[in-house]
Amino acid sequence: MSPSRKGRGLRRLIVTLVVLAILVIVVDRAAAYVAENQLASMAEKEARQYDVRSAGTSVKIGGFGFLPQLVKEDFSKVTLTMEKPTFSGVPGEDLKVELHDVHVPRSLITEQSGAVQVGSTDMRLQLSPRELGRLAVKSTGLDGLSMAVVDGKLHAKLTLRGIDLDVPLVPQVQGGKIALQVGQLSDAVPQAVQTAMRSELARGITIPELPFGAQLTGISVEDNSAILTATVKDLKFSK
Repeated sequence: MSPSRKGRGLRRLIVTLVVLAILVIVVDRAAAYVAENQLASMAEKEARQYDVRSAGTSVKIGGFGFLPQLVKEDFSKVTLTMEKPTFSGVPGEDLKVELHDVHVPRSLITEQSGAVQVGSTDMRLQLSPRELGRLAVKSTGLDGLSMAVVDGKLHAKLTLRGIDLDVPLVPQVQGGKIALQVGQLSDAVPQAVQTAMRSELARGITIPELPFGAQLTGISVEDNSAILTATVKDLKFSK
């Protein structure tokens, strides 16, 4: 065979391999798209049982290659995102749920019955300070209490015994509630007012039932939002 014919044969082989690789990627992505939509619908159905609604729900399947993971029926990571969620009547800004070690039967992809089983689940719920303040009012009974983020820290604003207060807070999770520890206060605030305020805020904030029955584990402040973290045990999605 002449060198020119060998060159043409090699080029055809390379082109064929490239086309096959592209087809594999297209098929992989198409199958992943179907599976992600199926999981999103199942997640919405499960969320409704916990009085959770959202403006939109999406699922992203992680890991390298969808089809190889589908063959094993196990996915290393699945990310569920719910935009503008509302849980137990409380509006949130964003909800992201990371599912690890997810078992997905192949039958679900063909729209048959089945259940998704999740090894571990980490939840990140974003709330505005305004909504957190409303929950604080319900828990503490302090009418007029509001919350805001000032210089990256959570502050409570209220009027107590005729004195307007802007109080820095250190929120912590204790016993499933958000405990409100008061930071450094000005010496201009009378000691009696400080004591009364600390006593009222010590009641903490009771959070309504979280999506999917999650258990609250932490709270932090990012940008202008309060971030609640939680975990879920034995999470399952059924079709």
